[in-house]
Amino acid sequence: MPEYNAPLRDLRFVLHEVFDAPGLWARLPALAETVDAATADAILEEAAKVTGGLIAPLNRSGDEEGAQWANGAVSTPRGFRQAYATYIEGGWVGLSGNPQYGGMGMPKMLAVQFEEMLYAAGSSFALYSALSSGACLAIDAHASETLKRTYLPPMYEGRWAGSMCLTEAHAGTDLGIIRTRAEPRADGSYAISGSKIFITGGEQDLTENIIHLVLAKLPDAPAGPKGISLFLVPKIKVGADGSLGERNAVSCGSIEHKMGIKASATCVMNFDGAEGYLIGEENKGLAAMFTMMNYERLSIGIQGIGCAEASYQNAVAYARERIQSRAPGGPQARDKAADPIIVHPDVRRMLLTMKAMTEGGRAFASYVGQQLDLSKFSEDPAEKQAAENLVALLTPIAKAFFTDTGLESTVHGQQVFGGHGYIREWGQEQLVRDVRIAQIYEGTNGIQALDLLGRKVVANGGAALRQFTGEIRAFAAADVPHREALLDAVQRLESTTDWLLQRASENPNEVGAASVEFLHLFGYVAYAWLWSRMARVAASKRAEDEAFYDAKQATADFYFRRLLPRILGLEASIRAGSDPLFGLAAEQF
Repeated sequence: MPEYNAPLRDLRFVLHEVFDAPGLWARLPALAETVDAATADAILEEAAKVTGGLIAPLNRSGDEEGAQWANGAVSTPRGFRQAYATYIEGGWVGLSGNPQYGGMGMPKMLAVQFEEMLYAAGSSFALYSALSSGACLAIDAHASETLKRTYLPPMYEGRWAGSMCLTEAHAGTDLGIIRTRAEPRADGSYAISGSKIFITGGEQDLTENIIHLVLAKLPDAPAGPKGISLFLVPKIKVGADGSLGERNAVSCGSIEHKMGIKASATCVMNFDGAEGYLIGEENKGLAAMFTMMNYERLSIGIQGIGCAEASYQNAVAYARERIQSRAPGGPQARDKAADPIIVHPDVRRMLLTMKAMTEGGRAFASYVGQQLDLSKFSEDPAEKQAAENLVALLTPIAKAFFTDTGLESTVHGQQVFGGHGYIREWGQEQLVRDVRIAQIYEGTNGIQALDLLGRKVVANGGAALRQFTGEIRAFAAADVPHREALLDAVQRLESTTDWLLQRASENPNEVGAASVEFLHLFGYVAYAWLWSRMARVAASKRAEDEAFYDAKQATADFYFRRLLPRILGLEASIRAGSDPLFGLAAEQF
């Protein structure tokens, strides 16, 4: 039976030693009296207990039972309701929520580490909470004061949940063609009518109410994405005093039968003149919803890290115990019939790839969290703007690179088990299935790559990218570990960007042809910078804990020598241009 134990030592290493998060919090007035190193450690300790002891034991049984739908109602697997009740007692839904409405006000750097634990313990369970946190973020940023006071406290408390209702059967990426309509009513509310699909947690039995954030169009709305508005639509109507009233005209038509995350209810939601309330301004709903979507994109990226970490833990434990054949250099366990498979080079290749990519992703997620904290809490306008630029640039990388490499890592973990990795009770095949969706929802990874290259790089002439690589170059001005390889990688990223900027001005197909490879090139270079940072800290503190810090330096060495060279193939593929993609006519496929 697989187990999950939060990697607290490594989480603290990233938070305290690599990024000095407590030092950052101390200089931000909004956080200085809210959180310090001791508070953060206490939260992480408690989170480890909740995720490892409460949620992880439900992961396999939840997958086997799945969410069930009957007569419009959804029931979650056995144990979920009781676990969720215990979970919300700790205030975890409102961990980084606005304290003015009952949230805990913790920084995002801390929240991303908690989210990793949550997804590692059980992706299906995690999603119910993640959607609520994202919905709260959108309401807090864009809704009226009345809506905030009414809806945020019970949502942060976890008594009410949230959902995000965008997709329709004919409208996924192209939300400008949605058909859901909003008719104004005399009392200031709106009648919402239409159907939405793929709605995570659209119906469930964990909370007493569900607050749907719904994209819809007003009768006189302009065509396309500029005509979309955002509405708050409760499952159960809410009185002015916050009390629950009658059922709204919202129903769950069915749930999807999926490859993975089976305990998460993925719903078809029907709105039949349901009572809703405008969030933000008319026809500007997409911008408001993107507040939630960008949160969810980082969160779903972290799903990739969490699943990879869980798979790595299982694989290492198995590789230390499973005996098969002798080591190439001769017997290592002479008292046994064979050696543990961890002695074999190919098994080590897989385990080290998992370790290097997961720990690199953990550092990158914390860096993005740092920028989110600066963009929200900094009182220096220049610092705040610089952080906002980086958040916009790095969010699609976090979502897509974390999940692409997360799938790779879970497959490696399954492969370490051999045939047992394909068998249900070992847990590895579930992690492969569960993480697979993360490359698809919240905007497919191909769309993330287009967003990165088209909107975040080409559209501003590479200015935001140069801001990021400038930070790397400033770091590498000193004598840092793997300096030459790092600077070579940065140069390749910058020169490839310049080449693409020129080509994109001549051929509109170049952006789409290069976008996925470019995102991966960017991701590997970013991880190289973070591994150099981690190796520098490890070298300076080696005497304090030789085993831990030596492992960091060895993993950094593996990353630079065995994984970073992947950028050479990515660069060559990008520079091949778009012509090879159009060598066939449509009928020749």
